[in-house]
Amino acid sequence: MMLNMTVTGMDSDRPPVLLAHGLFGSGRNLGGLARRLAETRRVISVDMRNHGDSFHDADHSYPALAGDLAEVIENQGGQADVLGHSMGGKAAMMLALTRPELVRRLVVMDIAPFAYGHSQAGHIDAMEATDLTGLRLRSEADARLAEHVADPGVRAFLLQSLDLKADPPRWRFNLAALRAQMPLLVGWPEAPRGTFAGPALFLAGETSDYCQAPQREAIRAHFPQAEIRVIPGAGHWLHADRPAEVAEAVAGFLG
Repeated sequence: MMLNMTVTGMDSDRPPVLLAHGLFGSGRNLGGLARRLAETRRVISVDMRNHGDSFHDADHSYPALAGDLAEVIENQGGQADVLGHSMGGKAAMMLALTRPELVRRLVVMDIAPFAYGHSQAGHIDAMEATDLTGLRLRSEADARLAEHVADPGVRAFLLQSLDLKADPPRWRFNLAALRAQMPLLVGWPEAPRGTFAGPALFLAGETSDYCQAPQREAIRAHFPQAEIRVIPGAGHWLHADRPAEVAEAVAGFLG
């Protein structure tokens, strides 16, 4: 089943750019990057499975996510430059390692091929605990979510995926599948152990702890041509913290 996608920009002599968002996001989260790249390229922004308007499935493993991206690329011409943030970055890396012929250039934002020790299940708890009955205004939804999530930035991010037009309102996530597969999401599969020989750019947020020394070692083990660049003043959501700097770095690398 094909992912929901939005295609923008113009055809050129280069392959399209495929954008893969992170956990609890949607294709719209990378909208600033899409607009910048669409000035000279065709850009494909997808909703990953169990997110946005894409299909729901019990399997949310990285091989499955990479397979979804491969299907989109094959449908859109057979090769792409691929960019992924966080969960989308892991899916993009898995794609490059298993189907390298589909990936011309790879950009990964603030994530590594590494098994992290944290969990995002607390956000699922918060969304499930929020009473959505009778909601009509996003401000009211924010007030209710604030009972469970203190950080206004996190609330704003999550609320982008609250469908207030549905009756009753609903989250555009398969929360049950994401909870069940959380160990796979924060982890990294034992296989494949190969490498991607193509050009790769890894962007890390200066204040994020996702790309420290152990993670950089894992990056170089799988991606020998990787350039690792730190974005000053940015955290894990570096494209939101420093949009202009990230957009220029990506556009320059992709040519």
